[in-house]
Amino acid sequence: MSKYLSLVPFIALVFAAAASGALFMPGPWYAALNKPSWTPPDWLFPIAWTVLYLMIAVAGWLAWKAGGAGQAVVIWGIGLVLNALWSYLMFGRQDIFAALIDVSLLWIATAAFIVAAWDLEPRAAYIFMPYLAWVSFAGALNFAVWRLN
Repeated sequence: MSKYLSLVPFIALVFAAAASGALFMPGPWYAALNKPSWTPPDWLFPIAWTVLYLMIAVAGWLAWKAGGAGQAVVIWGIGLVLNALWSYLMFGRQDIFAALIDVSLLWIATAAFIVAAWDLEPRAAYIFMPYLAWVSFAGALNFAVWRLN
């Protein structure tokens, strides 16, 4: 158990970023927007994000254990900030285009983490791959919502 104690700060950081989603909820503004037919149901988002946030924490922790606060962990932190910023931009400011720019930068940071972690700690890179897939989907959805509105 004590060998996993250093994972706790990573979980705390990730769930602090996740709190942005709780502070800036979609609400009536988002409900009234035109969305593509392939938009997932609202109930899916908290389930997907809970799993992804745990994976993000573990990947960051593994990279840190393998290389300290090196390049991969710095990229991980930048991605976490971009992740938290998206909810504020999309739902807090109701700025679909700014959120689209943010999710594009998040995609780059997510892919960059995978590249940086690949030789350092391959498990961290593999754990981030579903996150990259989700961010890709989220970016496409964000783009579609922007175009439709």
